[in-house]
Amino acid sequence: MFIKTFKPILVISFETLMGLLFQLPRFKLFNFFKKIFLTFSGANIGRGVIFYPGVWIMSGKKLIIGDDVDLSKDVLITTDGGVEIGDRVLIGYRTQILSADHEIPSIGEPFPVSGKNFKKIIIEKDVWIGANCILTSGVKIGEGSVVAAGSIVTKDVIKNSIVGGNPAKIIKMREKAK
Repeated sequence: MFIKTFKPILVISFETLMGLLFQLPRFKLFNFFKKIFLTFSGANIGRGVIFYPGVWIMSGKKLIIGDDVDLSKDVLITTDGGVEIGDRVLIGYRTQILSADHEIPSIGEPFPVSGKNFKKIIIEKDVWIGANCILTSGVKIGEGSVVAAGSIVTKDVIKNSIVGGNPAKIIKMREKAK
């Protein structure tokens, strides 16, 4: 009875506090407070992570972010399936990283309110994800890859590739510096 009564209040309080905190600018001090908040939520956050205003991370548990990661304005991350982000990753504006999916019920059955299929998303180091991308549950973005703006990633992305489109497909491979 106690949990059933107070859980919605706790969830709404958590969301309100996170919403207010993550509207703050990306100054070093504010990023420190954002990191502490996520750490108390169960996340493991590296050094030098930059959270632009409007980032939304729910719930924080099962989240690992490496060093020198840049989360641009309005990035949304759901973490219940698990999300690992490697070092030196850039994530563009309004990108969605969704570690939970819904099941489509049979006709006549209600749609579930929240996701039921949880699968970890892994973004390896030195990856650039452009603006307005969607990463669906269970995908792995290989080291050194680039995901073009507006892409929807539904399958794994191999190391050092450039992908784009809906669904994202390989455009070409990155070349070594001369």
